[in-house]
Formats: sequence, structure tokens, C-alpha cells
Amino acid sequence: MAHGERVIAQSAALLERGPGVRFEVERFGRTRQAFVVRFDGVARAYENACAHLAVELDWIPGEFFDDERRHLVCATHGALYEPADGHCVAGPCRGARLIPLPVMERDGQVLLIE
Repeated sequence: MAHGERVIAQSAALLERGPGVRFEVERFGRTRQAFVVRFDGVARAYENACAHLAVELDWIPGEFFDDERRHLVCATHGALYEPADGHCVAGPCRGARLIPLPVMERDGQVLLIE
């Protein structure tokens, strides 16, 4: 594994539009909660913080998609985010976006690029 990469999940753990995998990330000297989900066949990772108010999106750990499995949803505010890019399309933070984290898949693992 190259320097600056860290395994955050097994690829097989991420089902298309299924539950996500939570993990921690260091940013700006602080530990922050984050998550990765699979959408359109690609692993997508974001900080686990609503753009409206920095609360975690999931009330039930790992459940980030709305009932239709179309958008990521903030369980506190109901804000809806596009899974592909994290942009808020409905709710109190419309136009804002989740903070994306760089990930890639290799050899059956999802890697965070640090």
C-alpha cells in the first residue's frame, strides 16, 4: 500500500445504494466522523456532517440514503444530498454541499487517500 492511503472498508461491504461504512478521518488537526457509500457503482466518501448544522447525517449508524435510495439524507433536518457529488438539493442547506473525501478501490478494498 502506498504512503497516504488507508483501508476504510472492504469493497464487498458496500452494496449499491445500501448501508454505508462509518470511519474517522483526521482533518486540520481534529478527528472527524466520515462515511463511504456506493452509488452508481462508485465508492463515494464524505465527512459525516450536515452542511446546515454540523450534526451527523445518520440516526441509525450506516443508514445514509432516503427511503427511495435516491439521495443521502440528514436524519435531523431532512436535507437531501446528491450521492454523486454531495450537493444539497432540498432542505435548509439547499445549494451547499457535503465535504467530499478522496477514495479509490483496489484489490477489493476501499482506500482513503490521505
